[in-house]
Amino acid sequence: MRYGFIVPGGSVHDRVAMAAEAEAVGWDGIFVWEGVYHLDAWACLAAMAVKTERIKLGTMLTPLPRRLPWEVAAQAVTVDQLSNGRVILAVGLGVIEPEHLGDVNQERDRKVRAEQLDEALAVLDGLWSGEVFDFDGQHFKVHSPAGPKPVQQPRIPVWVVGRWPAPKSMRRAARWDGLVPEVPKPDGDGFGLVQADDVRRMLAFVAEHRDEAAATHPYDVVVDGQTPGDDPAATSRRLRNLAAAGCTWWLEADWQGSEENVWARLRQGPPR
Repeated sequence: MRYGFIVPGGSVHDRVAMAAEAEAVGWDGIFVWEGVYHLDAWACLAAMAVKTERIKLGTMLTPLPRRLPWEVAAQAVTVDQLSNGRVILAVGLGVIEPEHLGDVNQERDRKVRAEQLDEALAVLDGLWSGEVFDFDGQHFKVHSPAGPKPVQQPRIPVWVVGRWPAPKSMRRAARWDGLVPEVPKPDGDGFGLVQADDVRRMLAFVAEHRDEAAATHPYDVVVDGQTPGDDPAATSRRLRNLAAAGCTWWLEADWQGSEENVWARLRQGPPR
């Protein structure tokens, strides 16, 4: 299992400093989030790229239906080249945030956003081929000359949110390079902690629906949460079962933590 750290906030200088510190203490990845109006995630990742050498750099996550896919493709390939092939792109439908700048032209219908997500993913994949690319979809139309290719081949790894047990959502995640699991609570109010049995069930679905060509490539399962950096026994109980079930990445995430607590946990290092 690899270990990443999600940066919940802070200035751009804080985020770059966190990336350097995370690499120094042994984290495998550092991830930033994309909101409606916040510090630009890809500018932050570019700055992180030039201050680090080993650590993976990614989003957690990019609400792709809200974005123009050719812009995301260009941002990601730029940082991938700058970092010598260390970018990971995590995507999902995103959430509707009317409290931020009104509606900002966000599509509200979940079915339409799912269509936009599928088309945007196809556009990313086509543009990253570096070849002439044409796409004529319902939501996006592209005619692009040959453009820049990412360092990573056959493409920048794409992790996709999969909501269990929604078959369309899970089939989409199976087509790409990794799964970010969502498991709704039984009462439908939010999402619960992802458990080892959830991972097993979801991986069984992925194995059944992953095409033959894709099945030869590694596939990530990415779970986030919190571990106590000063209690190895409690951490082991939580993560060993997930790892045994097939989870390949644990992302440490304290979304509501104070700046002091976030820095403290980062410096404690990954829960190996």
